[in-house]
Amino acid sequence: MQDLSPPKNVQTSIDEAVVSGILSARIRPGTRLSENEVASLFNVSRTRVREAMMRLEQRGIVKVSPRRGWFVVEPSAEEAINVYAARRVIEAGLMRSMSRLTEAGRDKLHAHLAEEKTAIAAGDRQRLTCLMGDFHIRIAELSGNAILVEILRDLTARTILISLIYQSEFHAMQSHLGHCRIVAAMEEGDFLKAAELAIEHLDEVETGLDLTRRPDPLADLRHSLSLPPQTAVPSSNASRKPNHETNRGE
Repeated sequence: MQDLSPPKNVQTSIDEAVVSGILSARIRPGTRLSENEVASLFNVSRTRVREAMMRLEQRGIVKVSPRRGWFVVEPSAEEAINVYAARRVIEAGLMRSMSRLTEAGRDKLHAHLAEEKTAIAAGDRQRLTCLMGDFHIRIAELSGNAILVEILRDLTARTILISLIYQSEFHAMQSHLGHCRIVAAMEEGDFLKAAELAIEHLDEVETGLDLTRRPDPLADLRHSLSLPPQTAVPSSNASRKPNHETNRGE
């Protein structure tokens, strides 16, 4: 099949479609990404799809299984701990590097917080999952550093995959209030405090994870048949709960 778009644009659009699907919680951990199906959807060759998948593999978003194809990753407990550790370093450093919040930036953050509040009132968990992750990307965008935005998008996508596996309860209001405190500190011009609050917020989220849970291979079919969720089964290599000096929950 002949490609109808420039290779770079095709790869980018496939990459972005997959990452955006994860960020919006439409694509779940373990989802199979068929080369043939993706090629048909984007009207490109399987070679172009494979190149895009290899890029996503390098970013920790997908993995290849011999003779089975490409799958969205199902992060292990150890990987979950490492992802949150990376986010603490990057997000706290980002906050400390900022010196002011512009009026336009403040308006964008307030509009985002209003969206979170509306979604909480509506009980729209999928929308909330998307918004809760998007908040951190919005802050990175305010820095004007495109590299940081890309890094935060990938880490946030991996965080959402982690939450879909290990988060037994969803405390939307708790996360929303954490975001509100971060924005308030930024408005005061106290970015050191905002950095501390960002770490505290990530600690709270990570503490809410049950890292002994195993991915349920029948989750999609179970949901389709309206069956109750699988009872958590301790993993044979269950990882320890995070133990941070400032750990206060997410």
